[in-house]
Amino acid sequence: MSLAIEVGLDRVSNGALLKAAESAGFEIIVTSDRNIRHQQNLKSRKIAIVILPSGRWPLVAPQILEVVAAVDLAHPGSYWEIALRPAS
Repeated sequence: MSLAIEVGLDRVSNGALLKAAESAGFEIIVTSDRNIRHQQNLKSRKIAIVILPSGRWPLVAPQILEVVAAVDLAHPGSYWEIALRPAS
């Protein structure tokens, strides 16, 4: 179960989600929604967004160190997008 589901944010639109997440004290949202970058302006936000290369764990798992690095580097108002690395 995701944290978004646990706190009741799983059915909220992107703009409302960012506002609710900020109000709840979240500093970072990790998502696979690649369109959120073009739909939301983070300039005045207190939250950062890390965009995963896929919503499928088998594709994300090999890049977990990149995800952790993006989360560590994220700061309010920033986007970090992780590109899908070709399978080796």
